Amino acid sequence: MTEGLIGFAVVLFLVLLRMPIAFAMGLVGMVGYMLETSYRGAISMVSRLIIDASQDYGLSVVPLFILMGLFVNKGGISKELYRVSFAFLGHFRGGLAMATIVACGGFAAICGSSLATAATMSKVAMPQMRRYGYSDSLSTASIAAGGTLGILIPPSVILVIYGLLTETSIGKLFIAGIIPGLMGILFYLAAVKFTVTRNPKSGPAGERTPWPERVVALKGVWAVLLLFFLVIGGLYGALDFWPLHLTFSPTEAAGMGASGAFLIALFRKALTVKDTIAVLKETAFTTAALFSVLIGAWIFSNFINIAGLPESLLSSVTSYDVAPWVIMLMILLIYIALGCVFESLSMLLLTVPIFFPLVRDLGYDPVWFGIVVVVVTEISLITPPVGLNVFILKGVVGDVSTGTIFKGVTPFWIADIFRLAILVLFPAIVLFLPAAMG
Repeated sequence: MTEGLIGFAVVLFLVLLRMPIAFAMGLVGMVGYMLETSYRGAISMVSRLIIDASQDYGLSVVPLFILMGLFVNKGGISKELYRVSFAFLGHFRGGLAMATIVACGGFAAICGSSLATAATMSKVAMPQMRRYGYSDSLSTASIAAGGTLGILIPPSVILVIYGLLTETSIGKLFIAGIIPGLMGILFYLAAVKFTVTRNPKSGPAGERTPWPERVVALKGVWAVLLLFFLVIGGLYGALDFWPLHLTFSPTEAAGMGASGAFLIALFRKALTVKDTIAVLKETAFTTAALFSVLIGAWIFSNFINIAGLPESLLSSVTSYDVAPWVIMLMILLIYIALGCVFESLSMLLLTVPIFFPLVRDLGYDPVWFGIVVVVVTEISLITPPVGLNVFILKGVVGDVSTGTIFKGVTPFWIADIFRLAILVLFPAIVLFLPAAMG
């Protein structure tokens, strides 16, 4: 156990020194494994992991979902989502911020990336909110918070990575993320309402859109509904009827989603040969980065397993005769504290190999724990001092200080804390849909 804790501390130290987390986990994991076994054993373990990762069919789901999100971004679907959200919510006080939250949720459902959702919606929503006199704090906060929905509402790349790390069903994780994702939208709408109630000038009401224009706006989101139904419906057998009879594995669903997003972008004439090449290059670079981090995490996981850290943690906590919910509370507090320093993917990859065996042996459902972990990482995306979505937004908007964004986003991460508490106290909320889908 001591060796594992030392290794964990060394990884934290190296990451704080700005070493990429893939290299930090890989280096510490390899050296630690070598000290526990032998040099030849460490080299064999690392080479085997790299070969297995490159040949694993299940991992192909990662680049395909990334490709789908990039094609969706090129297709201009974000503008259509914002348009329909504005048509139905824009006339309320704070309505543009609410429309931004709803549009982020819809875009997240077909994008799967928080950073991409925040960066894309900032270009669409920020000019409109400034036009209607919204405060910069509320405008940027609604985009930053809405962007966090991208890692929970399926298809979600981070849920895929959690499933690969823990060998948990990706299909069950996807369906389990729907209700917590919708709860996130509702809680963020409540945060907007709270903000404009305290300061009505921060989000003045816009113009009411006539019903004929609302109907026209609804016609523009057919692509979103079609793509979401294709991916999620095929994954859960909703397309298994005559004459289709289509049922997809997660990898097949990702492939259909990527193909569908490509065809939609072509149909909208939003994709050139140059754009296609750029999308393919970005997909390759992003996939290589994610695979590097995954391999580093697996190397580190092998080290802490052979060092006996998970088993020692379990024996330690059970020896104190502490209730399982107390241990879970301590784990969540650790996640919230780490979220103030680490970005979401790093935190997930660093901690899941340590905490997952403990949580599983305590009798908690792996699907439920995966959703709870993702909700906690959502909180880390908008909390100071790191708040990666905040810094992405700062880079896109430019003329708004990070302090202003962090101030505006406070009601949103407080709403996230309430949502997290509900999901922890009532696990059936998360597990209802997976159980209903069999």
